[in-house]
Amino acid sequence: MNEFDIQHLRAAISVAWQARDHGNHPFGAVLVDADTHVILTAENTVITERDCTGHAETNLVRLATQRFSPEQLARCTLYSSTEPCAMCAGAIHWSQIGRVVFALSEIDLYAIIGPSPEHLLLPCREVFAHSQRHVTVSGPAPALDREARAVHEGFWATPH
Repeated sequence: MNEFDIQHLRAAISVAWQARDHGNHPFGAVLVDADTHVILTAENTVITERDCTGHAETNLVRLATQRFSPEQLARCTLYSSTEPCAMCAGAIHWSQIGRVVFALSEIDLYAIIGPSPEHLLLPCREVFAHSQRHVTVSGPAPALDREARAVHEGFWATPH
């Protein structure tokens, strides 16, 4: 990971704080083009939209595939405050986004949340490993561990 990656991960964490402030689960995603310019952001909308597929990364993929060609997306990087879940990894695969960078791992997230029957522990690298299209993955980001965890502190203590 380089300084651009850290900067864009911080932006994704900031979007996650916005999601939390809007009453949603604290997850955020940022799409960056090949020139390292932010071209889209999306937050989680599961609660406010009453849509279990309203994860930040899936919301971002929906917007991205409407605005950009698969060739453009192949040169983009999706930055996520937390490792994309299996559903989001599938959406990323089908969008043809070429790279994913995340701050907090799925395993660390579930350690924060605690046991739940809603968990589907399937790291995004495993999902992408079953694809014939290569997706580069970087994460977690130890340098941002405290920041990535902070957005979740106290949120999961009450049912949502």
